[in-house]
Amino acid sequence: MKKEDCFYLGKIVKKYSYKGELLAKLDTDEPDLYENIDAVFMDLRGNLVPFFVESSQLHKSDLLRLKFEDVDSEADADALIKSELYLPLDLLPKLEGDKFYYHEVIGFTIKDKNFGEVGVIKAINDSTAQALFEIDRNGTEILIPMNDEFIVKVDKPNKTIEVETPDGLIELYTNPS
Repeated sequence: MKKEDCFYLGKIVKKYSYKGELLAKLDTDEPDLYENIDAVFMDLRGNLVPFFVESSQLHKSDLLRLKFEDVDSEADADALIKSELYLPLDLLPKLEGDKFYYHEVIGFTIKDKNFGEVGVIKAINDSTAQALFEIDRNGTEILIPMNDEFIVKVDKPNKTIEVETPDGLIELYTNPS
């Protein structure tokens, strides 16, 4: 299993008990979807290693308490703290309507209602307060905030996203003065 075939589920943050149980902070709005997983892939020194889950349950709101097979002591658990957890992409719940996962829209064409075709999404920058579409327009990078008010329509079959951006936003990039 390669990382590009998986999605990031979360990270082991601390031990829970002396019997090898661990707490993972999940990167999801719906942690209960992952309460009964059978296995996860853990990134150990750059390799994805499968770990089988003996038991799991939600702990507080966004933590998942995990007991892995063959992790039976505090020392075993210590070795896994800060490890990242991954699951295969096909386990992602399907999103309806105009909702999408970031990885799904890479390669989609952005069309603006007023400007016309803007370019192709090459990445999503979510390191800022507002996630941004990073769009390539013939070698020029254009950044458009992923704001629900700007997104008019997501057409998954045709790999296009229609947006309506404020006047002048795209021109900031295409007509440098």
